Amino acid sequence: MWIVFAGLSSVSAGLTAILSKLGIKNTDSDVATAMRTTVVLVLSFAVTLITGEINALGGVSLKSFLFLILSGFATGASWICYFKALSLGDVSKVTAIDKSSIILTVLLAIAIFPAERVNWWIKLLCLAGIGIGTYLMADLKKTDGEEKKTAAGWFVFAAVSALFAAATSILAKAGIENVPSNLATTIRTCVVLVMAWGIVFGRKKASLVKQVPGNDLLFLCLSGVATAASWLCYYYAISIGQVSVVVPIDKLSVLITVAFSVIVLKEKVKAKAWIGLALLITGTVCMALFT
Repeated sequence: MWIVFAGLSSVSAGLTAILSKLGIKNTDSDVATAMRTTVVLVLSFAVTLITGEINALGGVSLKSFLFLILSGFATGASWICYFKALSLGDVSKVTAIDKSSIILTVLLAIAIFPAERVNWWIKLLCLAGIGIGTYLMADLKKTDGEEKKTAAGWFVFAAVSALFAAATSILAKAGIENVPSNLATTIRTCVVLVMAWGIVFGRKKASLVKQVPGNDLLFLCLSGVATAASWLCYYYAISIGQVSVVVPIDKLSVLITVAFSVIVLKEKVKAKAWIGLALLITGTVCMALFT
């Protein structure tokens, strides 16, 4: 059952990246992050109320609260970097680098959680394919002048986003123990919301909120809905399954994202990038099937 929810999370995450790219055409990335997070919190809190999981809030241990709060901070940092990278680079390349968090997440999961060490050698073999695939998809190359500066910019932000994304999954796995998954999602989102709006006000960008175009606002709201759906499915999956398998399945969203970037955004994807995508998908599927 948890594999099904991981798959649903993947589809929703793919839609999130697409809608987010459309929502920041004429909108500041920090403002976009804050607005999307607001939608996520409203929806996750509503689900927590409807399911009655809010009643378990008083029973959450201090340890779980700590790890969930840290996971929220890591998520906020990841989102901020991810949106910045999207505003600078091609969505297909940014997503590929962001999804490289799979590698660090799986390695940390195997090292920290004993239950994740089942068939660890198969996981490492699959990671090799995922790593090579990510490198090919990123299409890193030497450039000159302003193009080089821009390329370096999106790559740095995407790479930092991936590091924080890996930390997010590990911290959430540690904090979600004995905590209902929807409630855990809501707690984490509260932290992300405070962090996102804190940056908006801290950088004196609050005035930009009123300047968000109608189309951007619509896509950001839809992105928030997709994110909420992805998170609710994702954290339910890692609460009952292996995080070292759930994360790679979730990252299959890159397939949806790349397809959209080619068909709608008209981004050019080279042959080696398609080979990289095939390796990434093959490694992920093999990890899900054989571990």
